[in-house]
Amino acid sequence: MYKRVQYDILRKRMTEERRFIQIIMGPRQVGKSTLMKQVVRDLDISYLFYTADGVPVTNFGWISDCWSAARAKMKMEGLSEMILVIDEIQKIKNWSEVVKKEWDSDTFYDIPLKVVLLGSSRVMLDKGLADSLQGRFERIILSHWSFAEMRDAFGFTLEQFVYFGAYPGAASLIDDTDRWRDYISGSIVDATINKDILVNENVAKPALLRQAFELSSAYSGQELSLTKMVGQLSDAGNASTIAGYLNLLSQAGLVGGLNKYANDMARKKNSVPKHQVYNNALKTLYCEKPFEDAVLDRKLWGRIFESAVGAHIMSQAYAGKYKVYYWRTNPGCEVDYILEKQGRLIAIEVKSNDDEKSEGLMTFKKIFKPIQSIVVGNGGMKPEDFLSANPSKLFD
Repeated sequence: MYKRVQYDILRKRMTEERRFIQIIMGPRQVGKSTLMKQVVRDLDISYLFYTADGVPVTNFGWISDCWSAARAKMKMEGLSEMILVIDEIQKIKNWSEVVKKEWDSDTFYDIPLKVVLLGSSRVMLDKGLADSLQGRFERIILSHWSFAEMRDAFGFTLEQFVYFGAYPGAASLIDDTDRWRDYISGSIVDATINKDILVNENVAKPALLRQAFELSSAYSGQELSLTKMVGQLSDAGNASTIAGYLNLLSQAGLVGGLNKYANDMARKKNSVPKHQVYNNALKTLYCEKPFEDAVLDRKLWGRIFESAVGAHIMSQAYAGKYKVYYWRTNPGCEVDYILEKQGRLIAIEVKSNDDEKSEGLMTFKKIFKPIQSIVVGNGGMKPEDFLSANPSKLFD
């Protein structure tokens, strides 16, 4: 079975003396549980694996029950160490306070129980970590898979990666488009919206949230104002409501709106958003043409390709600690993606097919002086190389 680079990191930490809680975080269906199972099955250390799926959100005593079971097993079997794994931990209300209490108790009584927590809601995890567990944890962040990973694990071609995206669980289904779409819609979209967003957030109009997701995903890689979005949605709503829903969808790792880059924050916030999925499968889920026809449609393929580059950039942004924007002064003078980290800028232009692009990249360089400017595609960096690398390395 294919092992991602995080396998070696987690395995090494599990063989060390108990020191920190390990937090494995990332969007749904990127392999968090698989990674954990790979590590514990390859180690000669006893473990218990629990999941909070299906546990009532107010049953915070369930976490203590898991902990008690692990301690009892250690005591009865005379174990010198053990690993406790709890998946989807963020679904339990006040989870971080309970974890802090149990972890500190083990620390005080010198109980060598190593703990790994898994979660798919980045916002809920971050809040708990900031509130209660400072100084007690380390993160291991799993982002969406790169082209190199999908190629090496499943034999994907570049075109297949661009169209079908990077969900490993769907890789075996790409020869049956209807089945592939059902998987993406049910296991990714429905699960994230229904289990991660609607359970944890106060959403007045769930149907409008779903419509906003579908429209934003379909327009991935393109600009679409919130006012125009409101006009295309059948459910009643306003621009501020849509903006709030897009923020929730972005926090859940589905789709977000990129602001236009500017020197001041107000101009960034007030710009027309450029919509961008975190995994290109979420865009082509709503593509009217199947894979074979989409590849031959040069205009359509150009939009899908640009979205795939943007998805790769977006999916690595949280782990890479950089922000993503676009830039435009007028139609014909624009840059597709701007990466910002600690005041340093990287400008990225996407060129598909033989299309001539604007002078936007040159103009942006003169005005803002980025540390790097890169063309991905025709006449520049090979797409397979860019889509295999971590964009955060560009800042090194």
